[in-house]
Amino acid sequence: MGRARARAGQGSAWAAAPGLLYLIGLVLAPLVIIVVYSFLSRAKLGVGVKWEFSAQAYADLLFSESLAGGRSFDPTYLQIIFNSFLFALITSAVTLALALPIAVWIATRPPKDRTGLIFLVTIPFWTSLLIRTYAFIIILNDNGPINAFLGALGLVESPIPMLYTPFATVVGLVYTFLPFMILPIYASAERFDFRLAEAAYDLGGGKWTVLRRIVLPSVRPGVIAGMLLVFIPALGSYLAPELLGGGKTSMIANVIAAQFGASRNWPFGAALSVLLLIITLLVLVAFAVLSKRSARVTGRSSWESML
Repeated sequence: MGRARARAGQGSAWAAAPGLLYLIGLVLAPLVIIVVYSFLSRAKLGVGVKWEFSAQAYADLLFSESLAGGRSFDPTYLQIIFNSFLFALITSAVTLALALPIAVWIATRPPKDRTGLIFLVTIPFWTSLLIRTYAFIIILNDNGPINAFLGALGLVESPIPMLYTPFATVVGLVYTFLPFMILPIYASAERFDFRLAEAAYDLGGGKWTVLRRIVLPSVRPGVIAGMLLVFIPALGSYLAPELLGGGKTSMIANVIAAQFGASRNWPFGAALSVLLLIITLLVLVAFAVLSKRSARVTGRSSWESML
């Protein structure tokens, strides 16, 4: 019996070897390289790094050097991090407000109709995100369909400037991540027994009371999972602020790309990447705490709500 277990363990180890090699080579190794690069010095010619260990890249996150040679506090990059957090929070809040009624409505449809509705939610994944983002450049343009429609109704005399604004960035982020919020909430709402809501109505509960005290606690695991799936990718989003924001709403991913590209400051770009990784880990820890609290209330975790 013991030999059989040992052989089974060896067999499972060999079966897991390709996956482990993939994780080590394409996930862990790049992370180690980024961390090491963040403690190196910038090359004199601006290409690559100089193998002299230094914490200068991390100091540049908070301080800038003046022409006189002194250093002073510079909140520029803290402001960019704050903007990234703000856009990610706004995106999460808007997608939650849109996804919750959609997911609950789909969950209340007959089973034969749910598959088609979920199919419609996932259709955007069939097209490249780059193409969809360029489509919004046309939609939000001064000569686009929205301004043309408003002008035809006589509601505006001149086009409303929407493109290359924070509004356009938020629109692009919400459109991109809305399905990531709908699907986990739907997974939780599908398991909810809506007869409980009907019983609450029969007992005199109003719509908002039933929603707040009956429905929302039941779909809370899906809400937490959806917030995680939206907030973290939105925090590191690149295309929407770059193409729709026009560089006027820089987020941390755009600054990282600029440091590795035009600025040729690889150690500073690596330090920003490490900072983004730390922020992501902190968000995951906060999610784990919320998930544990939610599991105590509902009896299952947020991960189980997505299965």
